[in-house]
Amino acid sequence: MNEQYYIGWDVGGWNCDQNPNSRDAIVILDTKLNLLGLPWRGNLRETLNQACSTQVFIEKLFGLCGLTLKDYAQHQYVMAIDTPLGFSEGFRALINQLESVSQIHASPTNDYLYRHTEKTLFERGLKPLSAIKDMIGSQATKGMHMLAKFAPKLHQTGIWGQGTPLKAFEGYPSACKHAKFIQNLLNQHFKFVKAVEPETAKSQNATNTDIDEYIDEIRSPDQRDALICALLAWSLAHHPEQLLWPSEFTPPKEGWIFVPVDGLTLRGV
Repeated sequence: MNEQYYIGWDVGGWNCDQNPNSRDAIVILDTKLNLLGLPWRGNLRETLNQACSTQVFIEKLFGLCGLTLKDYAQHQYVMAIDTPLGFSEGFRALINQLESVSQIHASPTNDYLYRHTEKTLFERGLKPLSAIKDMIGSQATKGMHMLAKFAPKLHQTGIWGQGTPLKAFEGYPSACKHAKFIQNLLNQHFKFVKAVEPETAKSQNATNTDIDEYIDEIRSPDQRDALICALLAWSLAHHPEQLLWPSEFTPPKEGWIFVPVDGLTLRGV
């Protein structure tokens, strides 16, 4: 049976093994927003090194969450990734050809520091991070490394994985704090988690105690951001109208940050 799975990845740095505050986190949901297995937190570096194909990579992610994935090619996978998945045209021209932009003005309009997608969010009341200015280049290159290795071809601007069962895109959990749509999905998800019966928990290699611990632990930043990313992945598949999509002016190679539209509206846009 063809299923669709929704994977949220909150990205840690390349050497986040001992970082108490920021590591990779993975959450996997099904179409009904049920938690599959249990969230995983650690460093994906060796998983990225060891996987030799998109299939092996996805199977390893399921394994980290305590799941065994069967019939990989019969299913579809949508992954939202919490890290910049591109650099601005201005920055790439600077480092590749030593071409400078004509003028540098205020930080939010700096063509070296911010992409078109980030400038768009600035105009709508958000303050997205810069991979360069805010020192998250380690996370950004980690996410981009995954795309280059397992999902290098664009479906369309901001969505990678053409020719594979995987669709991957950039999410932004911080933009979801004021989005009623995502908050409603969170509430639905936790209702499903709390309603897990012993048989279901057992089939997911989880006990009721594990589920209780999950509800507590998901409030930690890494786990919660991975969950919100999984919900964004679900939203892209089921309610694309709830997300802000790139305009025709967005440079495809820069990527795009998919955020809920109602979160922007509530912030005075």
